[in-house]
Amino acid sequence: MVFNMFKWAALIAAAVVLPVASAQAQVKTEEPPVVTGAAKVRIETVQVASRGVAGNLLKTPAERDVIVILPPSYDRQPRRRYPVVYALHGFSIGAAQWIRELHIPATAEAAFATGTPEMIIVFPDSKNVYGGAFYTRSIVTGNFEGFIADELPDYIDRHYRTIARREARGLVGHSMGGYGTARIGSLRPDRFGAIYMMSPCCLTPMGVQGLTAKEVAEIAAFKAPQDVSGKPFMYQGALATGAAFTPNPLKPPLYVDLPVDKDGQVLPDVMARRGANAPLAMLDQNVVNLRQYRAIAIDVGDQDSIAPTATQLHQALLDYGIPNAFEVYAGTHTSKVAFRFRDHVLPFFGRAIAAQPAK
Repeated sequence: MVFNMFKWAALIAAAVVLPVASAQAQVKTEEPPVVTGAAKVRIETVQVASRGVAGNLLKTPAERDVIVILPPSYDRQPRRRYPVVYALHGFSIGAAQWIRELHIPATAEAAFATGTPEMIIVFPDSKNVYGGAFYTRSIVTGNFEGFIADELPDYIDRHYRTIARREARGLVGHSMGGYGTARIGSLRPDRFGAIYMMSPCCLTPMGVQGLTAKEVAEIAAFKAPQDVSGKPFMYQGALATGAAFTPNPLKPPLYVDLPVDKDGQVLPDVMARRGANAPLAMLDQNVVNLRQYRAIAIDVGDQDSIAPTATQLHQALLDYGIPNAFEVYAGTHTSKVAFRFRDHVLPFFGRAIAAQPAK
């Protein structure tokens, strides 16, 4: 694809100010056609208790809802074991909302019916009162990084017939979930064998997210975290990223350090802490980790403000000699996301992570 770099330079500048502006609430997504006669998957919803999430200052429940998609042969072939893909949702929605946007189960059934090797797909929920935990380890949000990398795979391996090794685990996420995949993937190659980032947000050090003295004063007037409910994205996004990247347990009731003070002045120390959580800023320290993956993929729509930073990550990986599949497709942040999941994401993992022949 030929890129208009002048246009994209402007988009990069905008993304520094509003890096998660494309993350949005439940949206209506295009539904792929159903494959007639496709064998059915089985869906289970379980609750997984997390020691790492317990005790967080936002009082997000430590018992996390997790949706498990079991492939068509799972009940018919009781000796067979399966690779597992962990799929992370975006900002302001939970796992249940995301599988509706992905048109699960039809998309998974169609992928398996058209040649994608069968696998278990796991959708954990990381939504909190601010809209999302960003898959970090924060005293305010709880340790969702550890939940996704350690506690959840251990639970799934104990309760389902998995191939319980890193080569047979994949990690994928969209938007905030794409950020989570980039972050956890950079840090935990001991747990996953392949990673796929769909429209990953927040890859570069973030700006002030549009905050001025006015918004800071309004946020300071909140009496509880729940007061952000119903407020515009600017307020939710600032508190969510603050709780994940710049938590402050000495600042109740919101427990965050914002990057702008009451006078509208940018706070360099807070900006530095925010920037330290950007996957591109972390890349130099994690090259050895990223070289351990069997496969890495990134995709993004050409109308998505995230496209420039996704391209930057792709190129930075190449500069370090780390192969990665990359596609800029015609679309927005959420357009054809179900088609992408069916036709690109699941086949990618079908090729990339270990499978075991049926027995």
